[in-house]
Amino acid sequence: MKHPSILRLLAFHALLVLSAVVAVYPVLWVVKVALTPDQAFAAGANPFPTVVSLRNFVDVVSTHDAAGAWLFGRQALNSVVAAVLTAAIGLGLSTTAGYAMSRWAFPGRDRALSLMLLTQMFPGVVSLIPLYLILERIHLLDSLLGLALVYATTSVPFCAWNMKGYFDTLPRDLDEAAMLDGAGRWTTFWRVVLPLARPALAVTALFSFMNAWNEFILAATLMGSERAYTLPVVLQQYVGDFGASWGRFAAGAILVSVPVMLLFYVLQRHLVEGLTAGSVKG
Repeated sequence: MKHPSILRLLAFHALLVLSAVVAVYPVLWVVKVALTPDQAFAAGANPFPTVVSLRNFVDVVSTHDAAGAWLFGRQALNSVVAAVLTAAIGLGLSTTAGYAMSRWAFPGRDRALSLMLLTQMFPGVVSLIPLYLILERIHLLDSLLGLALVYATTSVPFCAWNMKGYFDTLPRDLDEAAMLDGAGRWTTFWRVVLPLARPALAVTALFSFMNAWNEFILAATLMGSERAYTLPVVLQQYVGDFGASWGRFAAGAILVSVPVMLLFYVLQRHLVEGLTAGSVKG
């Protein structure tokens, strides 16, 4: 086996280092702005702060409303509740829908799959007006449950496709063997199929969670009061028409990113398995 030359290895590693620098440099700039007490951009190409201060993080976390209640804590809780509800709805609907579409060839299945995929061509803001009117009619405006239901309309179609593709990789013999042992359809699904689908469940839950955690336009439109805002809407408040608090914005952006990064770290093994296995068939 012929080994690559030293020159080629050096060029390859230099390219990797350059790519890493290009990817990390903007992140270092955000960290620099967050750790700099000044609210304006610092001139120069140096991505490291010359003065380190946690003042911006303290200002973001310690915000209170007019009544003296801890506003940031309430808004962070709103984001967590909306994201968890969306993930729960996404998991519940997409796993059952994906399993049904994988195991049964019922009339209209292929057309339903195509229509579900078609919905991914349009952003959620396209349906904002009818969703707003529906939520107003059922009295779920300015409600975390209503916001989670709206988020689920965009996450469930993709998640159902992903779960259907993963269920296709599981042999039907497992279902038949469980039924021969006396298990019903629901028992087979709950005790045999779902435990084997943990990687796909991790992908589905994380996608639904991120879809709700990072979304801005729907939350800004459907949530009217400051105490009902989610964290992306809060970040927008730091950038106004007549000025911007870039230090607080950068600090808030880092705080918003931390939960997602932690989830990626915890679920990374399942994510790789779920994305690769779920893409084999579909």
